[in-house]
Amino acid sequence: MPRTVRRALAAVLTLLAGASVTAPEARAAAPGGRDTTAVLFQWKYDSVARECAASLGPAGYGYVQVSPPQEHIQGPQWWTSYQPVSHRIAGRLGDRAAFTHMVRACHRAGVKVVVDAVINHMSAGSGTGTGDTPYTKYDYPGTYRDADFHRCRKPISDYTSRDDVQNCELVGLSDLDTGSEAVRDRIARYLDDLLSLGVDGFRIDAAKHMPAADLAAVKSRLHKPDVYWKQETIHGAGEAVQPEEYLGTGDVQEFRYARELKRVMTPGQGHLSELRTFGESRGWIPGRQASVFVDNWDTERDGSTLNRTMGPAYALANVALLALPYGSPDVHSGYTFTDRDAGPPAGGAVAACGKDGWTCEHRLPETARMVGFRNAVRGTGVTRWWDDGGDAVAFGRGGKGYVVINHGRGVVKRTFATALPSGDHCDVLSGRRVRVGRDGRFTASVAADTAVALQVGVRRCPGPRTP
Repeated sequence: MPRTVRRALAAVLTLLAGASVTAPEARAAAPGGRDTTAVLFQWKYDSVARECAASLGPAGYGYVQVSPPQEHIQGPQWWTSYQPVSHRIAGRLGDRAAFTHMVRACHRAGVKVVVDAVINHMSAGSGTGTGDTPYTKYDYPGTYRDADFHRCRKPISDYTSRDDVQNCELVGLSDLDTGSEAVRDRIARYLDDLLSLGVDGFRIDAAKHMPAADLAAVKSRLHKPDVYWKQETIHGAGEAVQPEEYLGTGDVQEFRYARELKRVMTPGQGHLSELRTFGESRGWIPGRQASVFVDNWDTERDGSTLNRTMGPAYALANVALLALPYGSPDVHSGYTFTDRDAGPPAGGAVAACGKDGWTCEHRLPETARMVGFRNAVRGTGVTRWWDDGGDAVAFGRGGKGYVVINHGRGVVKRTFATALPSGDHCDVLSGRRVRVGRDGRFTASVAADTAVALQVGVRRCPGPRTP
């Protein structure tokens, strides 16, 4: 099971997960026709506000996911954000005023806000929080006391035991008794406070470590019980707790998608042609409730998925993620690191992409341009699939778009059959115009490790027409 290596006691939090049952369902197919989320990992809220206006809104992102806002333990490591000490908005990324400003700024840009909610546990130790709140393990003044935590006060050791997974301590973190009515009420008040500031949804961290019924009970207490709700649920073969248990409450993060995407993009392990079966046919979560991704902050560190250091494979994986209709995509955006525990550069302040180590994967051309493509082809299925049995594939999205991805070693030159109307269409990746004949066909040469994405209705395509 993929997990970032933890260091003793306060070690890196492996955001395992799951969630759902008996509450109103929140679907991945979010209202408004824009279901792609930019995950701005460890960005300060002031920086997120600027990015919503400068990049996310114009590119067509429907959501931005922000890192946990609650007060947490002190320290420079990224995982300190995942050890809460109170439910005040007083973390290193910004105070209540900065958070509120960010939500309003993103809404003005047409981008909804999802908060990473840490509600399974509190800290692993004692000290003073980022908002100057003193605390000891199992005693968080004004928030929780000893009786609010499970009695199993030892680290989880057996993932085949439901009791161990859901009642003991994830890497030594004090485990909240989410079966308690008092704890459920307190968590709901925290989430309701965020909703009152305009938050549009939640990503439930470590959901697998809470019974699905407990999460349903929390969600039912919210003043918006149908709020967008996606749950971190890492599938593990033979484990006692499985992602499917959580579908009754909302969406589920489908980690198998990312793992398999790495495999088919890795020479000698798989072939790109296997993309044809990505989805429910593999036994994965139903697409309308699947949250999918190429990588996240945990998996880029533990090597279980592709990441930004892997060049064309990473770029093409994001093209595939956004071109295929299965699930609702999360696009991870982080920073460079050599120490896997390293916290955000400049404390989370992003002066500019490419500066101080901020990598801004959400702005990469192959990704940002495909977000608009995804919005344009929404509501269509995969049509006219072609592959070479290896690492070149092509497929349509009804009569609205057509994609060719070549992860092979040589040029793919052929005539492709599409359902596109005749005329000039824009390859949104290269900016070139491509001529489609009356029979719906076009001929193209697609170099190794490149892609073509034709989108109907793009009015401005600056490049010359291809032959």
